[in-house]
Amino acid sequence: MTAPYFSRDVLAWFDQHGRKDLPWQKNINAYRVWVSEIMLQQTQVATVIPYFEAFMQRFPTVETLAEAPQDDVLHLWTGLGYYARARNLHKCAKRITTEFSGKFPSNVEKLIDLPGIGRSTAGAICSIAFKKHAAILDGNVKRVLARYHCVAGWPGKTDVQKTLWHHAEEHTPKKRCNHFSQAMMDLGATLCTRTKPACERCPLKAGCEAFAQGTPTDFPGKKPKKIKPVKAAQLLMIRNLNGEILLEQRPSQGIWGSLWSFPELDADECPKTHCEQHYSDSSRIEIWDSYRHTFSHYHLDISPVLIYLSKEVQGIADNKTRWVNVAQPGALGLAAPVKKLLQNLADLEPFG
Repeated sequence: MTAPYFSRDVLAWFDQHGRKDLPWQKNINAYRVWVSEIMLQQTQVATVIPYFEAFMQRFPTVETLAEAPQDDVLHLWTGLGYYARARNLHKCAKRITTEFSGKFPSNVEKLIDLPGIGRSTAGAICSIAFKKHAAILDGNVKRVLARYHCVAGWPGKTDVQKTLWHHAEEHTPKKRCNHFSQAMMDLGATLCTRTKPACERCPLKAGCEAFAQGTPTDFPGKKPKKIKPVKAAQLLMIRNLNGEILLEQRPSQGIWGSLWSFPELDADECPKTHCEQHYSDSSRIEIWDSYRHTFSHYHLDISPVLIYLSKEVQGIADNKTRWVNVAQPGALGLAAPVKKLLQNLADLEPFG
């Protein structure tokens, strides 16, 4: 199938079967496209929808996002993971308001220069919001093109990615590129899925090389497996005499960057000694069951430790440290395990 027929059939399928009522497909503008594309990176549509709607309600424009405190942004991102996306979103909004007077650039090169915007996201903004000729290559599109052309190898490899970008550019039509970009993402999300592709209903099956060979799930190639190292840490849930729990804001770099978490200790450190040195004597310590939280590059075995202080603590509350009500911690960016532990603390009957 030549390029014009490829786009023709994809668009015909989209017109008849494609999704057109997703929140970011309404009131389309560059800001809404940008936020949705960032949220959808490595995240399912069903998961993103409520986050996107809440985000748009709180930050309806790029200016409101730029003016917001980072904590407010991270708070609405809690649970989506990959928090660098949220931090870059905030940085990018500030640059768009200061350098471009709140107007998104309408070409790929200028967009790529902004924090957190890669080539595919830039292509989506240009094609969907500005209806300009620009290709995209997100995970869904990579899968469709890798199967259609039998492109072997893991798409993270430079040569494989270069080949896929060539095909993406080749198939992107001059007209209706906005609909084509949405159609390709939709095709990969609904029919050309990772494990159970619905090839019989696919508009591209006549020219798909992987379908002809009966090997669609062999493409794209899988990422080479690496054994993830395991780290261990204790999270100290320190309770003061008022029943509040201590949270600290983590450094901007590293895991859970700029999020609020419990004070952390190495697995071999003594929580009681640490408390006595930094806060006050403890009246009781409860060691909860450990559990594993997995990041993209390692496993973290978390041991929660609930510590009841026996005296008032002076002088530790600052802009990086605060006592919070477990049931209402406020608009803070929380790592998912921290949010869950706070909920568990709030569920204790009675707490303390």
